[in-house]
Amino acid sequence: GDRERVWLRSEGEIEDGDVHDAEAQIYYGWNVDPFWDALIGVRQDFEPDSKTYLAASLVGLAPYFFETEASVFLSDEGEVSARFKQSLDILVTQRLILEPYAEVNAYAQDVPDRGIGAGISDVEVGLQVRYEFDRQFAPYVDLVWDRKLGETASIARAAGEDVESTTVRVGLRVWF
Repeated sequence: GDRERVWLRSEGEIEDGDVHDAEAQIYYGWNVDPFWDALIGVRQDFEPDSKTYLAASLVGLAPYFFETEASVFLSDEGEVSARFKQSLDILVTQRLILEPYAEVNAYAQDVPDRGIGAGISDVEVGLQVRYEFDRQFAPYVDLVWDRKLGETASIARAAGEDVESTTVRVGLRVWF
C-alpha cells in the first residue's frame, strides 16, 4: 500500500532574472499514524551557496485540518537548523483554493556565510491562491510577507539589507 514512498521536493525563487534561492529535497518516508509520515533524506541548497544537509521531518494533518511540517537539518559543515510550517486549505470552489500559511526557521548557531544568527532567524507568512486543474497540477499566485528576526535581523541591518519584505510569487504545484 501507501505506507512507504519517496518524496521529492524542489523550491526556488528568481528575482530580476537571477536565481535568488533554490533547494531540492529527496526523502524516504513511511506512515507512522493514519495522518502522519516520518521522513528521512537529503536537502541540497543551490543558492545562495551550495550546501548539503541530512534532513528529518514529521509531516501530517494536525487537528482542524492544519497541514503541519516540522523538519530538522544537519549541514555538511555541522550546522543544525529547524523549520516549522503550517498551512490550511480553504476551498472557494472544488478547484479554487486559498491556502494561508506560516513558516519559521531557527538555527542552533551562527551561519556567517549566509548572514544568519543563532536562534529564530526568520518568519514567513503568506496567502497562496491556486487553481487545481486536477490534484496533480495547480498553478498558483502567492502573496508573501517575510521578516528576519533576532541576530539575523541585526546582521542584515549592519549589511544594509532590508529585514522585511513583501513579494508576489507565481508558480506551479505538481505532484505524482
